Amino acid sequence: MTSRSSKVTARPSSEARAVARTQTLIKGQNGIGTVRKTTLPGGLRIVTETLPSVRSATFGIWAHVGSRDETPALNGATHYLEHLLFKGTQQRSALDISAALDAVGGEMNAFTAKEYTCYYARVLDTDLPLAIDVVCDMLTGSLILEEDVDVERGAILEEIAMTEDDPGDCVHDLFAHTMFGDNALGRPVLGTVDTVNALTADRIRRFYKKHYDPTHLVVACAGNIDHNKVVRQVRAAFEKAGAFRNQDARPIAPRDGRRTIRTSGKVELLGRKTEQAHVVLGMPGLARTDDRRWAMGVLNTALGGGMSSRLFQEVREKRGLAYSVYSYTSGFADCGLFGVYAGCRPSQVHDVLKICRDELDHVAVNGLTDDEIARAVGQLRGSTVLGLEDTGALMNRIGKSELCWGEQMSVDDMLDRIAAVTPDEVRSVARDILGQRPSLSVIGPLKDKQAARLHDAVA
Repeated sequence: MTSRSSKVTARPSSEARAVARTQTLIKGQNGIGTVRKTTLPGGLRIVTETLPSVRSATFGIWAHVGSRDETPALNGATHYLEHLLFKGTQQRSALDISAALDAVGGEMNAFTAKEYTCYYARVLDTDLPLAIDVVCDMLTGSLILEEDVDVERGAILEEIAMTEDDPGDCVHDLFAHTMFGDNALGRPVLGTVDTVNALTADRIRRFYKKHYDPTHLVVACAGNIDHNKVVRQVRAAFEKAGAFRNQDARPIAPRDGRRTIRTSGKVELLGRKTEQAHVVLGMPGLARTDDRRWAMGVLNTALGGGMSSRLFQEVREKRGLAYSVYSYTSGFADCGLFGVYAGCRPSQVHDVLKICRDELDHVAVNGLTDDEIARAVGQLRGSTVLGLEDTGALMNRIGKSELCWGEQMSVDDMLDRIAAVTPDEVRSVARDILGQRPSLSVIGPLKDKQAARLHDAVA
């Protein structure tokens, strides 16, 4: 079980009217894997995981804002802002930011998703103070100058073009639109050429000030670190920037969703002169807080999570109809997606879709065998641990957990929860999810007769 004992270990500055609260959320053996959390006056949360056996540290700041927080006119603003925070502050130019991390062999990057954004740096443990200072400076002191907006617009338009040139990537954006339509979850994270061209420095600057308040941020750090030192360095960086305008502010709660409407039985085809047809067949899934997500993870693994999965065996191994075929889940605050992707020759697209649909229908009605479930449980437990073997993955886990769930779960608790999934639970979630009418997204050079038959896959 997760330890939640609490003790105050940080002394608040003389300016603070509230007390910094420090808790031990997970107590690891001999300090290894210990997760601590401090909430500063002003609402900034700092979560760390200690791993003394490594010589690196990853420092990240998670923002409680993603593309689903954008209006149609602001589509792409969150991702645009991600680019602009690297363009310079009062203290550093864009070159200064990149050169500081390059000089110590560090890595720095960011990513934008539909419900959050993350900025991070991975460095040697001795260079952690530098990483903290640079990333905190970016988050609190970005200038967002008109000239930088104009320059970066070209880079973002090239990124959009690059994505559109990769149909295996683009088809997932198309599937989100197929399922959610023209609302925030259905629109692309990058925005479109039209929306990006329409965004101005003033609109992006207002978006920045609204969503990058300390109450919307979570600082996460993992590696060979000292929690109290990280807290002191982060606090000093935010106070220097004057970021704590309201000392009594409290962190915002995890996102609770908006009851997003999803469609079923819809087909969208994007005609492209590609060598392959890229397809996603899927249906509504589970929200990330749904207790059935553990059983859904096992089901997804057994269906399309590896070389022994049903879809891989039926589509690739037995028939050679596709090189890449897999299933996946995406969980949001209030809803989710389950999808099956395959890339195949256009002449084979209907055969591939029929096999995938038949397998989904069969599992919905008859369930998986006990052997398949046991194998999927073992695979999921192993991949969970192997996916947490570096400080970047650990930082991602604790940062996302705090932002999205407001709590932490130890690796042992996660493994126990996966192992506790029963065949009945897997069969139940299979009936609920796979028994729904699917929707379909396709990118490829399909002829008129082929396109007309696509509705057969969702009938």
